[in-house]
Amino acid sequence: MDRKFVLFAVDAVLINIAILLSYYIRFDQVLPAVKLNEYMWIAVLFTGTRLLTFSHFRLYDRMWQYASIGELISTIRAVSLGTVINVFAGFFLVPGTVFLSKGVVMLDWMLTIILIGGSRLGWRMIRDGCAKNACTAGSKRILIVGAGDAGIMVAKELRNHYNGSIQVVGFIDDDPVKHNLQIMDISVLGGRETMPQIVAQHRIDEVIIAMPSVGSKVIRAIVALCQQTNARVKILPGMFDLIDGKVTINEIREVEVEDLLGRDPVKVDLAKICKYIKGQVILVSGAGGSIGSELCRQIVAFKPKVLLLLDICENNVYDIEMELKELTSIPLIPLVKDVRDQDAIKKVFKEYKPKIVFHAAAHKHVPLMEANPEEAIKNNSIGTYNVAQAANLYGAERFVLISTDKAVNPTSVMGASKRVAEMIIQHLDRTSQTNYVAVRFGNVLGSRGSVVPLFKKQIMKGGPVTVTHQDMVRYFMTIPEAVQLVIQAGTMAQGGEIFVLDMGDPVRIMDLARSLIKLSGFTPGEDIDIKVTGMRPGEKLYEELLTADEGVNSTSHQRIFVAKPQEINTREIEAALRSFVSGWAPHGQAETEQWFQRFLPDFKIVWHGQSQKRTSQSESISGLEEIAATFEDK
Repeated sequence: MDRKFVLFAVDAVLINIAILLSYYIRFDQVLPAVKLNEYMWIAVLFTGTRLLTFSHFRLYDRMWQYASIGELISTIRAVSLGTVINVFAGFFLVPGTVFLSKGVVMLDWMLTIILIGGSRLGWRMIRDGCAKNACTAGSKRILIVGAGDAGIMVAKELRNHYNGSIQVVGFIDDDPVKHNLQIMDISVLGGRETMPQIVAQHRIDEVIIAMPSVGSKVIRAIVALCQQTNARVKILPGMFDLIDGKVTINEIREVEVEDLLGRDPVKVDLAKICKYIKGQVILVSGAGGSIGSELCRQIVAFKPKVLLLLDICENNVYDIEMELKELTSIPLIPLVKDVRDQDAIKKVFKEYKPKIVFHAAAHKHVPLMEANPEEAIKNNSIGTYNVAQAANLYGAERFVLISTDKAVNPTSVMGASKRVAEMIIQHLDRTSQTNYVAVRFGNVLGSRGSVVPLFKKQIMKGGPVTVTHQDMVRYFMTIPEAVQLVIQAGTMAQGGEIFVLDMGDPVRIMDLARSLIKLSGFTPGEDIDIKVTGMRPGEKLYEELLTADEGVNSTSHQRIFVAKPQEINTREIEAALRSFVSGWAPHGQAETEQWFQRFLPDFKIVWHGQSQKRTSQSESISGLEEIAATFEDK
């Protein structure tokens, strides 16, 4: 039988019951026979009008097993409109009838709402009651952390989608006002400090963190408490990760390390960013890398005129180009070029004349650069000069160097090569019309060579997880967060600054390893071992974002600071630049160490294998203009 026909029939009966009950309550008697003719007219009028208004408010197009306050409000509106129409029509069709007296009309309005709304909500109550009774001993027992809007929506979704297979046992919330209250017949059992006891007492199988607006410090604290229990932990992502802020079961996922190490969403000045990127030719070097590719993803959202994708790896260029083509119609120019190739870089700038340059191309692996130090200089230092000088010669407005915390008091070849790159762009900034800046930050989650993917691979293989030192600490930031701040820092460029990003609190790598093992469902030391392997060449126990002499000044953005300028050795910088354009580069560890010490007198390379013969280098000095002219002529 058609569902709507059944509802029409039930509603017609309930409408007439409301009319007769209203008369009975108002006059304290059953409808007498003398009033039967009046009732027949009223019954036809009231029934027809109400069924039409119910249809108008689409009460027959709703799934009443999921009825909520919204459906009740629609019922009240439909009944109210029907009552108004009935009163006006009744005065013409059945004048003087007792059924239109104020008392009967008001009683009929209330009783109709109660009977119609009650029939719908009653079905919902029966369904929920059956679902609750259907929870068997084998059903999954769920505890929801957060009794706010998100937590309530999660509870509703779980009930609607997993009828009988799960049981939401209770809520946890830090608001003491909510404690011992009930929401949807589910108790708020206490605050988060009581979670281990509640999980044990109620035999909880799974904890769902439904607090999408809180910061990572709170998430870390909650996860730490959950890890004291045997319950699995899942999380609802932050609201900025949800589409339109809507909560669905599909968004609930396992807790990831990004949830523990990330911070509140970055607030960016969209107007300023659009102003300097929109309609411009933008070049991203290292466009296929972790940072470079995310730069490209975010830049296209600000509608540049053209985006140049420059990378030495053809596969990387292909991947990011194909990805971006699905996101945007902005012209993309794939450029398989090496930043160490002066002529190739000059041709790119001469042909396309980019106005904004984000230089992300770099060798970043600390141990590999210790074993191949001259390659770090060629790529990170000489490569930076090639791109930066081309930006000067062909009229780029801004040049943003992606730097690293390892450039501060460097103990690694990689860090030293990036510190020299910072010095180069500061030196170029003194005479160029281009504004050169560097943005310095620490480790990014998910980047190639990051410790997190390594730990995950080791856990998948059954361990051991390798940590180089039990006291080692690092700063971490998500790739999208770092890139948002890099782009924002570009709006602040006046020339010569080194911007330092707020990296939050440092994280012990040993603690990170333990958390990842626990999040993977294992017990550290039992299921997965942690092995301390010893520090690798060039590593520090902790990274720094500033030298002792730099200090910082604040900027207009609370997460971005600018290092106070330091004096740099102009004579050595100019000598190095001259050697760059002549094609010279140091070879071997001994010569490389000697070259670095011209800029960083205290720098030492940790030696690998046999020493190599040191060679001398001409140190003829010339001004920056002469060097630039030599570069342009090559």
